[in-house]
Amino acid sequence: MQGLTISKLAQEAGVNVETIRFYQRRGLLAEPDKPLRGIRRYGQADVARMLFIKAAQRIGFTLDEVAQLLQLDDGTQCSDARAIAERKLADVRKRLADLQRIEGVLTQLVGRCVRRRGKVRCPLIDALQPPLAHGDALRPR
Repeated sequence: MQGLTISKLAQEAGVNVETIRFYQRRGLLAEPDKPLRGIRRYGQADVARMLFIKAAQRIGFTLDEVAQLLQLDDGTQCSDARAIAERKLADVRKRLADLQRIEGVLTQLVGRCVRRRGKVRCPLIDALQPPLAHGDALRPR
């Protein structure tokens, strides 16, 4: 009998069997017909598809975006694939800017923290507290 079992497909693609089943439920990978009293078999095209999915995920594409890319898998619609990649690139750049902003804030907060002894309030914790948490605002009247 030719073809790979689901466990062999998983092994060749570097994933577990549940990942393959999940991709099948999401419509990313077709589930082959099951012969009478037989085992479903997968081909090299299925291995290639799994590797495509994993490669796309490694560079940040979501499964929804992967599904869009898979619809273009004949390779002739480069402008559509480029548009998807440009949207992803814009998203990555936005996240990088957000991370740089977070880095700046954390750098400042860490800089405010000095090793102190005694009952001195931590400036980092104070900076994270909502304004009402300071002073008399929370005391019952």
